[in-house]
Amino acid sequence: MFENKGLLRYDIFMSGDKFIIRGGRPLAGEIEIRGSKNAVTKLMIASLLTDEPCVIENVPLTHDTDITVELCEKIGSRVLLDREAHTVKIHTPEVLHPIVPELSRKNRIPVLALGPLLHRSGYAEVPVLGGCPIGHRPINFHIEAFEKMGVEVRRKEQSYFAEAGEIHGAEIEFPFPSVGATENVILAATLAQGRTTIKNAAVEPEIYNLVEMLRLMGAKILWKPEERVVEIDGVNKLHGASVSVIPDRNEAVSFATAALATGGEVWVRGARKEHLKSFLAKADEMGGFVSLTDGGIIFKGKDQYRPLRIETSPHPGFMTDWQQPICVLLTRADGESIIHETVYEDRFGYTADLIRMGAYIEISGECLGFSPCRFASQAANHSVRIRGPVKLYGAAIAMTDIRAGMAHIIAALAAEGESIITGVEHIDRGYEKIEERLGRLGADIKRI
Repeated sequence: MFENKGLLRYDIFMSGDKFIIRGGRPLAGEIEIRGSKNAVTKLMIASLLTDEPCVIENVPLTHDTDITVELCEKIGSRVLLDREAHTVKIHTPEVLHPIVPELSRKNRIPVLALGPLLHRSGYAEVPVLGGCPIGHRPINFHIEAFEKMGVEVRRKEQSYFAEAGEIHGAEIEFPFPSVGATENVILAATLAQGRTTIKNAAVEPEIYNLVEMLRLMGAKILWKPEERVVEIDGVNKLHGASVSVIPDRNEAVSFATAALATGGEVWVRGARKEHLKSFLAKADEMGGFVSLTDGGIIFKGKDQYRPLRIETSPHPGFMTDWQQPICVLLTRADGESIIHETVYEDRFGYTADLIRMGAYIEISGECLGFSPCRFASQAANHSVRIRGPVKLYGAAIAMTDIRAGMAHIIAALAAEGESIITGVEHIDRGYEKIEERLGRLGADIKRI
């Protein structure tokens, strides 16, 4: 086994809460995953398309949910978030403020409100995109699609302004299956004149959850995931509906990986096989124990694993949000593993902290996957080699985004000694009370 204790840096702390984690304890027990962080916010935005009440169940209590509540309230919605029941009721009888130039915190949700606000007011202004710093994430696909549908979009210094006399259907083909752009076009097309056809669409489960809600509201949407085609026939009016948020597949992978990395055994209740096929295949390939049950999936760790070659890609491929936690797990694999990131060009910044904890990771600008990707000529560091097995040691770490933050937590749980993690506000964006839930699995973790 390789050993590299690295350097402990206690000079990187930021303001705000911290996690103190004492690693080396196998996780054991059961945990229920919450509603999808990446789905609930889109369902809340969809409610703006009608003047009738909408009810959303299985709502995760994350900062992104709170930001979307704030956005809806600024627009003029009456929002009732029941934190005990994990439900939210949104009623927007009229749009009082189609201009929302700023929010208390940034994420990427406000741009999705453009379509609903345009349909109800004829114009809209929303803040520029925020979210995680994981590479260049432009909205040119959104803007080009909107222009084909008769919408004019202008970028201001801190916002996007859009206006349209009438939104009409169009045939749109994306160069890459963008999740956000697919969602934005679907939302705008539901009340547009005529048919909108999206080719090379993203077909993630969270998008289908949005389609389910819109259908319940009266939208006419034909979903062809095998062809990456979505057809929307515009209707004159949408009505209220009740819908449940699908389980969060990122949470499922996070807890599964934590169990495998610590050599524990965890029943992840609510995990759906159909949402996790590519991850389950890799977990099985590397030698992890996976058992499907009626109510979820059991993951059981072992002392050592086989190395993997992983290439991220849009659903149904291996999700980009899963490469960070599995990178931690691969430090325990016997041999060299490869991760080739093809969705975002700058998503390996978190590996610097893993290296300081003892990991042997080499970042590369080459396409180390199965075939060249769109970043091949951009000199982007989008591949890594991971050599193992190694022993990880506790360190001082600063989270920089949600998924990297979860990778840091998993590394700290698997490491020998104490880790102090700052930037906890990032993990709060996407995980509800993570320290309490991990604590119930036996993790030694506390927030200060």
